[in-house]
Amino acid sequence: MLAVSRGSIRISRCRGMATVSSRLTRDSKVHMNNLEDHSFINYKKNIDNLAIIRRRLNRPLTYAEKILYSHLDDPENQEIERGKSYLKLRPDRVACQDATAQMAILQFISAGLPSVATPATVHCDHLIQAQKSGPEDLVRAKKMNKEVFEFLASACAKYNIGFWGPGSGIIHQILLENYAFPGALFIGTDSHTPNAGGLGQLAIGVGGADAVDVLAGQSWELKAPKFIGVKLTGRMSGWTSPKDIILKLAGITTVKGGTGAIVEYFGDGINTFSCTGMATICNMGAEIGATTSVFPFNNSMVEFLNATDRSDIADFAKLYQHDYLSADKGCEYDQVIEIDLNNLEPYVNGPFTPDLATPVSKMKDVAPVKGWPTDVRVGLIGSCTNSSYEDMSRAASIIEDAKKHGLKAKTLFTVTPGSEQVRATIERDGFLHTFEEFGGKVLANACGPCIGQWDRQDIKKGEKNTIVSSFNRNFTSRNDGNPQTHAFVASPEMVVAYAISGDLRFNPVSDTLLGADGKEFKLQPPEGEGLPAKGYDKGKDTYQAPPADRSSVRVAIAPTSDRLQQLTPFKPWNGKDAKNMPILIKSFGKTTTDHISMAGPWLKYRGHLQNISNNYMIGAINIVNKEANNIQNHYNGAWGGVPDTAAWYRDHGHKWVVIGGENFGEGSSREHAALEPRFLGGFAIVTKSFARIHETNLKKQGLLALNFKNPEDYDKINPDDEMDIVGLASFAPGKDLTMVVHPKNGSAWKCPLTHSFNKEQIEWFKAGSALNRMKNVFAAEKADRN
Repeated sequence: MLAVSRGSIRISRCRGMATVSSRLTRDSKVHMNNLEDHSFINYKKNIDNLAIIRRRLNRPLTYAEKILYSHLDDPENQEIERGKSYLKLRPDRVACQDATAQMAILQFISAGLPSVATPATVHCDHLIQAQKSGPEDLVRAKKMNKEVFEFLASACAKYNIGFWGPGSGIIHQILLENYAFPGALFIGTDSHTPNAGGLGQLAIGVGGADAVDVLAGQSWELKAPKFIGVKLTGRMSGWTSPKDIILKLAGITTVKGGTGAIVEYFGDGINTFSCTGMATICNMGAEIGATTSVFPFNNSMVEFLNATDRSDIADFAKLYQHDYLSADKGCEYDQVIEIDLNNLEPYVNGPFTPDLATPVSKMKDVAPVKGWPTDVRVGLIGSCTNSSYEDMSRAASIIEDAKKHGLKAKTLFTVTPGSEQVRATIERDGFLHTFEEFGGKVLANACGPCIGQWDRQDIKKGEKNTIVSSFNRNFTSRNDGNPQTHAFVASPEMVVAYAISGDLRFNPVSDTLLGADGKEFKLQPPEGEGLPAKGYDKGKDTYQAPPADRSSVRVAIAPTSDRLQQLTPFKPWNGKDAKNMPILIKSFGKTTTDHISMAGPWLKYRGHLQNISNNYMIGAINIVNKEANNIQNHYNGAWGGVPDTAAWYRDHGHKWVVIGGENFGEGSSREHAALEPRFLGGFAIVTKSFARIHETNLKKQGLLALNFKNPEDYDKINPDDEMDIVGLASFAPGKDLTMVVHPKNGSAWKCPLTHSFNKEQIEWFKAGSALNRMKNVFAAEKADRN
């Protein structure tokens, strides 16, 4: 076996790009994966569609454009203009994690269809809380969530969906190891679905209603993205890793710099590191607001496909590499950013936002000035972002070096394997033992602390402290529910270095440590294998394939359940302008989906809309008093929680609006952040700007997602004003609406509002939701047939 070095990472090369299996031709039927016999790679159709697009556009195409446009529902007639057109697409696959799958499946069931029309899987990874140890936590989670897991398993069996049970691993790692392939278009009900871009596909995070469209055989709509090219040159070495590429990029673009765009990586540097490293970078592209991120097909992807028993896919992809699985020479990006890997250094991003990027060499100067606690309390590695074999082997190498000098972790230290396959493999190869000797706690193959599923016991809520993780997201209170936890994001290598030193100011590139013998030493740069030399150990089989005969399968929801609830369709628009609406809350500062619909303990209610609506906007900051979940009732003056006040308005016949700032709804794809305001009687959300997924989710549920034409109007609105939204009778694409503002004291004034609704989305609003509209269309088609 040959080995190619990337600094101190060795990436094994089992087969080069030049060799293609003689059994395969471009017309061969190749399965998309090893678990289904009904899904095949359709490169031939992609190429046929691409020929139409080439004739129409008559220009070189980026790699991402090739994938996107080759999946158009109607390539001959589809309008294509970057940043403006709404594309109708046909994804190859849908994937849902257990927290979002509940509502997606409930919506699918209400559509009344017998089976999904697109290959799909459900993955149980969000409902497992980290508390004691992986095995204990998994047993407890299965007991606590028995009703939900059984519902998902039975629904998957009924509707022909693959089911990955609790303990399988995190959705994004399961997809990378089993389902992702170059040139594909996937959608997933999780914002970090773009992880699979590391294997050369477009994988896009969506809300559950979008997933339902595709599951029901409808085309999927996406606003035509712009394209950001990131040119990588040189080669990483020493303490730098792929995570540092995206951490640096986040600092350049900010959390909204990629909004409405696909990030495509190119340049000689892309061929110098592993497929799983590319996945790490694409995973965290969600933190800059990008629609998705992608790397073109290359050798590292071939090696990963070979290592995960998918050599036929690798060989098939080679046959299409030059005309489909690579960018055209001379293609143009809307923006180009260049990163020199030779000069890249480790970064630490945070706290409270993933785009506050600090080079490790500057941290000792920056942290004291900012008042960040420098005593690191917990180091956490793993998650969907950084739990590959390579990540774990490099982390273990640092620990082994420290062990030679008699050192263990000064901090609490946790390890979250991304999949059962990774867990079993690193156990076989001794890394788990290394982590445990170091003082580490190995958690379940699940999201755990990354999404707030962490029963943290070492501090009290409100205690100011610092943690460092290899996760992707670090919003206020996200990991442990403590708003005073300063969460920083770094590579697994840097997290281990901080766990050894216990000091945020420590720089392993230049600083020394004191060994148990009293002598100073420097940690050696990490070393690791890109892929396991002995191959992967698949571990326990936790996959449930749908049965051949599904007619006898029953999906039951107990009417007394507090976890699951059948959906009642939302009422259609009454055809009138909305008048004299109160402002539920005018939010101040960053308002993410974590602020709008918290995770953590609320995850258990993801299948029960009434119960989970009790968390609506409880994390958002009220501009009046700078407090969370404390607003004043417009009519009776009582102060109370946001969801309680919203429900009071609804029950007393008052529609209401929310006023928000920039990039409203940033973060996770959770559609509950849109379902909840609809359930509680909301009519419109008016902001300076929206994050992409949240804006779409609001539209899908029949809410008006509107923007101030003049952003300064946000400042003119008082929280006790009343609002009219007028002009709805002539609601049309590209035509502004008007909000008439009625101050408590003063004259009314008009505030113009822009929107991005197209004709079909306006029909969603009129019907009361996209699901209502779909059912109306199905009913009309059935009536025509009869």
